[in-house]
Amino acid sequence: MSDIYIRTTGHAGHITLNRPAALNALTYDMVRAIDVALRDWANDPNVALVLIDASGDKAFCAGGDIADLYATGRSGDFTYGQGFWRDEYQLNALIAGFSKPIVTFLQGFTMGGGVGVGCHASHRIVCDSSRIAMPECGIGLVPDVGGSMLLAHVPGRLGEYLGLTTDRMGPGDAILAGFADHFIPQDSWEELRATLCAEGDISAVLSAEHPAPKAALSEHMDMISALFAGEGLNDICTNLRAENTELAEKSLKSIARNSPLAMACAVEMIHRLRGISEMKRALELEYRFTYRAMEHGDFLEGIRAAIIDKDRTPKWKHALDKVPPVDVSFMLRPLGKEKLTFEEESTGMQIGFIGLGNMGGPMAANLAAAGHTVRGFDVAGTSAQGVSNVESAVEAATGADVLITMLPNGDILRSVADEVIPAMNAGAVLLDCSTVDVESARAVAEQAVAAGVHALDAPVSGGIGGASGGTLTFMVGGGEDGFNKALPLFEIMGQKSVHCGPSGNGQAAKICNNMILGVTMIATCESFALADKLGLDRQKMFDVVSTSSGYSWSMNAYCPAPGVGPTSPADNDYQPGFAADLMLKDLKLAQKAAIDANADTPMGAMAQALYAQFVEDEDGSGKDFSAMLPRFEKNGRP
Repeated sequence: MSDIYIRTTGHAGHITLNRPAALNALTYDMVRAIDVALRDWANDPNVALVLIDASGDKAFCAGGDIADLYATGRSGDFTYGQGFWRDEYQLNALIAGFSKPIVTFLQGFTMGGGVGVGCHASHRIVCDSSRIAMPECGIGLVPDVGGSMLLAHVPGRLGEYLGLTTDRMGPGDAILAGFADHFIPQDSWEELRATLCAEGDISAVLSAEHPAPKAALSEHMDMISALFAGEGLNDICTNLRAENTELAEKSLKSIARNSPLAMACAVEMIHRLRGISEMKRALELEYRFTYRAMEHGDFLEGIRAAIIDKDRTPKWKHALDKVPPVDVSFMLRPLGKEKLTFEEESTGMQIGFIGLGNMGGPMAANLAAAGHTVRGFDVAGTSAQGVSNVESAVEAATGADVLITMLPNGDILRSVADEVIPAMNAGAVLLDCSTVDVESARAVAEQAVAAGVHALDAPVSGGIGGASGGTLTFMVGGGEDGFNKALPLFEIMGQKSVHCGPSGNGQAAKICNNMILGVTMIATCESFALADKLGLDRQKMFDVVSTSSGYSWSMNAYCPAPGVGPTSPADNDYQPGFAADLMLKDLKLAQKAAIDANADTPMGAMAQALYAQFVEDEDGSGKDFSAMLPRFEKNGRP
């Protein structure tokens, strides 16, 4: 018998992985064979369901066969691995969306590539011996084969825990985490398979089900959620070091063995996918990393240390909590023409883009690199890579499926809308990514809807670095249909898009968010200045506050004190990531909205007054908004 046994029995298509000596690890040929069989059975009226099982008791499938991946990668041939991952991920998508029930029998180890074949089926069966894990970070990969999507949907922060520690789940834990559905003792499997083949009725699975063993991880859920919360890998490491418990110590020891770059990217991916349900989006994101993993990541070194030389001492590219955000952004950037695609996907959209400045230019370039046709216009004559410049805003709008604007203020937005909306096709989307007043956003939306155009206000968070790296967050107001049409573009330009409700709500979310940010940054800077004058070491203050009730994004992810915490603009002489001038603009918008809504926002008003003084009367213009710290350092009480 070959490495895989494929046949039709009764009413069932039946696939058996048959490499027990290799723990049924998937080869490229096995991936291709499963794909062909499933596509044949999808259109076979005699096949009511599909069974996938494996020979031997030790494993359903312990992963992909990586020998050829390593050999080709070491020789400088990255295309073999890229092709393997591409075809494997397309198979994972086929399984996840298959039109007929698929039943998988997951005895022993199910890891890595085995999760991709076994854990996206409609009916996933585990038994006492089942041990399921995503161990990829240990060899320099991210949890892939759709595993990132599964991890993003587990309760609490269990996804980050399982992805980073690579902990193995028993049957109860696997069901708790959504990697499995049914607990059925293994000695009942043969009878169940015979019934399924003979009758073709999936209800036999439910009839055979037993109560699942208790999930061991359920006792630790609250602690795991606390330890593995945070913006990124750095926060998680800080949390683990500060907590003197067996769970924290064991987790930190496990994490310390793995690739820091892979773990930092894994956390980012889980965060991006939380709340998203389409498997293909996860697979496309995973492929961005694996496509680059051999040439730019730790994969080859991870395989060398774990499998080839077996010295267990990999020389990773980064220290544990010293992975620069730019490296994470690079590994997860869109691949352009090399993007992972699926058969039913349509060709790229026709996109118009008005406003190719510091933010709009990189956003437009990312869309062009992803395969869309982008026509751009900017009054200053600026251009962006891959974007065809046109002579007017109207020309950019004509024939566009989506017209994106990135403009300075509401008055200019209204003026541009007057020009472009009459030129747009009915059903097109006007996607405004500017930060403007709520009233202007709603007025333009009303004008667009009257013309049969979908209108979205989608201001962004993430700064110039986020625009370049494709890691922006979009806060979106407007109709559901327009949001869904623009969603593929949000995924290229950013890491997260939140539909906040009707038109204007995106702007409302942005100014509320940035009012919080402005206020907390002032408090953070004041606290560091006070600590200095009290003789408290800045690093000691960070160590306490970053793991205590004073925790905030301003402290933990964007610390305004040079040399403390993750790298931030403070370490680059306060060159702006987010300029103080822009913070002042957003605080003014927040206060205008507060006046219009009769809302009492005294802290927001005080923050606006301080940033106005800093930008307009002192030396804050052109500096990062965290440069408030040196201002407070040199000032005493009035």
